[in-house]
Amino acid sequence: MADKEQVKTAVESLGSAFEEFKKTNDQRLAQIEKHGQADPVTEDKLKKIESDMDKIEEINQSVTKATMAQKEQAEKISRLEKVLSRPASSKDEQTKVDERKKVFDNYLRKGKDNISPDELKVLTASTDTAGGYLAPPEYVKELLKTITELSPIRGISRVRSTTNRSVQIPKRTGQFSAAWVAEQGTRSETTGYTTGLEEIPTHELYALVDISEQELEDSVFNLQTEMSLEFGEQFAKAEGSAFVSGNSVGKPEGFLTNSSVGTVNSGNGTALTADGLISLFHEPKAEYAANGTWVFSRATLSAIRKLKTAGNDYVFQAGNQLATGMVSTILGAPYIQATDMPAVGAGNKPIAFGDFRRGYMIVDRVSLAILRDPFTQATSGNVRYVARKRIGGQVIQAEAIKTQTVSA
Repeated sequence: MADKEQVKTAVESLGSAFEEFKKTNDQRLAQIEKHGQADPVTEDKLKKIESDMDKIEEINQSVTKATMAQKEQAEKISRLEKVLSRPASSKDEQTKVDERKKVFDNYLRKGKDNISPDELKVLTASTDTAGGYLAPPEYVKELLKTITELSPIRGISRVRSTTNRSVQIPKRTGQFSAAWVAEQGTRSETTGYTTGLEEIPTHELYALVDISEQELEDSVFNLQTEMSLEFGEQFAKAEGSAFVSGNSVGKPEGFLTNSSVGTVNSGNGTALTADGLISLFHEPKAEYAANGTWVFSRATLSAIRKLKTAGNDYVFQAGNQLATGMVSTILGAPYIQATDMPAVGAGNKPIAFGDFRRGYMIVDRVSLAILRDPFTQATSGNVRYVARKRIGGQVIQAEAIKTQTVSA
């Protein structure tokens, strides 16, 4: 994350750039109204300003995600440590942690046939038919941290860890209805309150990494860190797509594919409108909107920046909430960019808004199996590693999330 001085500089730069952006865009709109099209020089100038704003957007996203995820991250790490066992607090325990990491590194570099029987006892064999060994808890924690940093939906959703293949959470399917009663009258049982259990299954996700034998023989090469980054990036990309549009068949359910998540039309058959965004902003109940976050792609942000309300105000606000840690907002609410959100187009749902911590749950099974395969890429001088983990994702409170459909 950027330091305080970088944030301050970015906010000032973004604020001044957006003022110039608004001025130039107003000129573009006036030209379209008068001549039916904008001057190419004005269009080019607008693109240049927007390009400068995009360069600062990375810091904006970093600050926004960090602010929203700070409390959740602390709770997440606390829960994870309980499942994986807390970091060693004594020398003996620390020695065991170091031994596990060393043995696991030896297995990754040399294979199980080239480490001693005593070392092999330290490893835990995977119970899956695919084989391999379970990574030490410390390695799993680092991998999950890497995935969290790269997966935008994780930063705004509720995340839970488990050692099982699924989790069950209570779900209220109805509630009591209040009833009037006369003075000293009989208060009969009201109806409507029912509860049930909703199951969120985890699904297997695997990733492949090829590493050269020369690198494995180099003791300076940090194998576990390199693999954590590689596997983390692959897992983050795959899960990010599933959390948005997964079909629940062998993968998580996406919030765009859940039929119970309501949608609001944009007011135009092919484009976004300011009125459409305002309608979407007011669609969730107040308790959800208060903690709401916009989700859309980088390309959609470009379209949103140009939108103006009937009062001639831009819905995008740059650098107006530094005190709260949020650099830029849409109608006063923070936003994140998710690559897997659809583009603006007829019938698409390019935007979602709501309280994702209340509406969407991600489940991580904490075990991670890694298989060392020295044969598949042997002729290329590489060793292949196959990592397997289980992840679940599901909408748990559909009314907390709303989407925008590009439609009149």
